[in-house]
Amino acid sequence: MGNAQSGGIPREILDDLKLTTRFSESEITQWYENFQKQCPTGRITLKQFEEIYAKFFPESDAKSYAHHVFRSFDTNDDGTLDFKEYVVALHMTSSGKSSLKLEWVFSLFDVDKNGYVTKPEVIELSEQASLPSDENTPEKRAEKLWTIFDKKDNERVAEGEFIEVIESNEVALRLIQYDHK
Repeated sequence: MGNAQSGGIPREILDDLKLTTRFSESEITQWYENFQKQCPTGRITLKQFEEIYAKFFPESDAKSYAHHVFRSFDTNDDGTLDFKEYVVALHMTSSGKSSLKLEWVFSLFDVDKNGYVTKPEVIELSEQASLPSDENTPEKRAEKLWTIFDKKDNERVAEGEFIEVIESNEVALRLIQYDHK
């Protein structure tokens, strides 16, 4: 695995994470130590992830959201994340708006992982309350989003287009952000 640093984190994982996230070396090392304690196997399960996620985002519907986050990062579908996937997942969901985050949001909405987002997928993922009357159901939010994308109901949105539109449109950004800030 290469040279282990303080806390036993392999140097290449540390360097990689410093590059791909905005976290500092000490933050990553600290998380690694906690991760090793909580997940001695080196893998984190969905249940453990949900518990940690709820601490990070106490005001959100953490359980269902954590499930989607977990699914989008569990690339080999084995029901666990390794340390690197775990830190990247936390980074993507906690950092500011960036195309990196939007790539992740896109993969979150792309439930069947076919590289496109469809209106039903958006509806499935955005169930929550307390919004303006033209946005207070998942259907209405999807409707509004599809109008912004200038798509017919049955048309799909590709990743590049998704990111471009969301980055340049405050309303679209708000529509996909589900209050889990």
